[in-house]
Amino acid sequence: MSVLKSTLDTASEQYTGSVEAMNTKLGEIDAEHSKALLGGGQKYVERHKKRGKLLARERIELLIDEDSAFLELCPLAAWGSDFPVGASTVMGIGVVCGVECLIVANDPTVRGGASNPWTLKKGFRGNDIATQNRLPVISLVESGGADLPTQKEVFIPGGRMFRDLTQLSAAGIPTIA
Repeated sequence: MSVLKSTLDTASEQYTGSVEAMNTKLGEIDAEHSKALLGGGQKYVERHKKRGKLLARERIELLIDEDSAFLELCPLAAWGSDFPVGASTVMGIGVVCGVECLIVANDPTVRGGASNPWTLKKGFRGNDIATQNRLPVISLVESGGADLPTQKEVFIPGGRMFRDLTQLSAAGIPTIA
């Protein structure tokens, strides 16, 4: 077996500076991902639980086949915008009754699960993935509707969501909400 030789100097100032910069960025990503996993925060999670309701990720966990994986997609959607990271939804691919499906769940702990412009963008991406891979779509809806301050950015382009679902159905790909 041949040995690959490197001229990389791991003790150089440039290398150590790059490692430090990358570790800083990875720390930022980890912090934002943790925010997404917390949903709307402890106060709203506790209120939701007090009402006897399951969190979005708990609903997904109960839906997918036991001991199967869930590949979450776009968990950092809306990062850097005025909206909460995660875009008020949890979306990914999971196996239900032996069939890979795209699963979308509103997160009602984040502004009541209301849709904002980033929620739509995340949903559009999910529908594209479902169409390209012929994945059935399961939507676990628990939403306050549209984020009212940005309703014009939600309702007008939101029509595409309905069009996407009808095109999936016309292609023989099941959708359920």
